[in-house]
Amino acid sequence: MRRKLAAGNWKMNGDAASLDMLDALAEGHPGGLVDLLICPPFTLLGAAATRADASLIAIGGQDCHAAPSGAHTGDISAAMLKDAGARAVILGHSERRSDHGETNDMVRAKAHAAIGAGLTAIICVGESLAEREAGATLEVIGAQLAASLPDGATGGNTVVAYEPCWAIGTGLTPSTGQIGEVHDFIRMQLEQRLGEETGGAVRLLYGGSVKGANAAEIFAVRNVDGALVGGASLKAEDFSAIVKALEAEAKAS
Repeated sequence: MRRKLAAGNWKMNGDAASLDMLDALAEGHPGGLVDLLICPPFTLLGAAATRADASLIAIGGQDCHAAPSGAHTGDISAAMLKDAGARAVILGHSERRSDHGETNDMVRAKAHAAIGAGLTAIICVGESLAEREAGATLEVIGAQLAASLPDGATGGNTVVAYEPCWAIGTGLTPSTGQIGEVHDFIRMQLEQRLGEETGGAVRLLYGGSVKGANAAEIFAVRNVDGALVGGASLKAEDFSAIVKALEAEAKAS
């Protein structure tokens, strides 16, 4: 059975005082019913890994370069993330794709580097509102997944996060039917490419305006194995409400 995963993406938010949230989260969820991952900005990654070392909370990065080292000012390699204490890295987030022009090929190269460094690659896919309204959602998701997923992806080294661009930070959330359609489609694509056993082991997260009020409904959808949470992961009480809903779903399943 796939373990549930609640991942928090702090994006460009947080300072040293923000790390108190890790203590509160660890205290509120000591049982290990689900996997917990927090991805702070690079400036906090090492300190966060040290702070969370005695807990069950894993720390991850928000991006990495495809190269192991070199003249890439301002970039971070997957090996550097690993050395700083990261266990995973978010790749191909819609904000990286739109703000930094990242292509599927770039995401695949980064994922290959992340896996090679011993990190779990969390590969994000998602459609724009225009693509959703044009009825092209599955076509877009299928193309992104096919080109972004590296060879050698397994349930142990890869997670796929579906984040419809139009739902990120907007308060808008797809219906459970829409979420289920996309997650079932992604599962089918993974099983076709990787084989039923391997493709069936890859965890699928939903992301986009997830909060305590809608988390239980989302987690009840088939093939939703957890969430990639943005704004609601910045405060312990907000993220904890989501984690509690995921723990309840884990117990039920």
